[in-house]
Amino acid sequence: MHSDRPACRCVICHDYGDRAEADRMDLGTVEQVQEHGWSVVMVPADDEGPAFAYTIGLWHTHGSPELAMFGLDVRTMQTLLNSLGHKAVAGTSLAAGQEHHDIIKGYPVALKDADLRWYRTFFGRAIAFYRRPPFPVLEVVWPDADGFFLWQSESDERYRQSQPQLWLTPAEHPEGVWTALVGS
Repeated sequence: MHSDRPACRCVICHDYGDRAEADRMDLGTVEQVQEHGWSVVMVPADDEGPAFAYTIGLWHTHGSPELAMFGLDVRTMQTLLNSLGHKAVAGTSLAAGQEHHDIIKGYPVALKDADLRWYRTFFGRAIAFYRRPPFPVLEVVWPDADGFFLWQSESDERYRQSQPQLWLTPAEHPEGVWTALVGS
């Protein structure tokens, strides 16, 4: 394992008991991580909020932060997260503050650190896999049609509601669908 991070306490590295009792989805995640290095959890849009997707296993397998993306079609987000995951496997160090221009054709994506206070709301399966934070998560933020990110004043107002700002604490985040989810 990677010496620059705490010992991995995930369900692969540590025996927490009888795996036969594990949830079928959790076993599927373990199998995906063992076979491919990571898995992508896809949460479709519903009455509570827009769709989102995130990785599980990049931290375990490659020492790279987990990745999360919000507000696009789940299959599109799965493809984009896998593209970034493959970059990590190829040796690219993924970190907050970076922009990657080769993930979405014609547009950059920006990486931002997710605040731990959002984890229980969005990353429950990752918490179950790792057994507890801390494991790093980077939010992969996509721009509006004109190439502006949601923190830029030039960005479209409707677009600003499409993704949370996980680098802010829930208390600092503008009120809306994302902060409503923290309270539920």
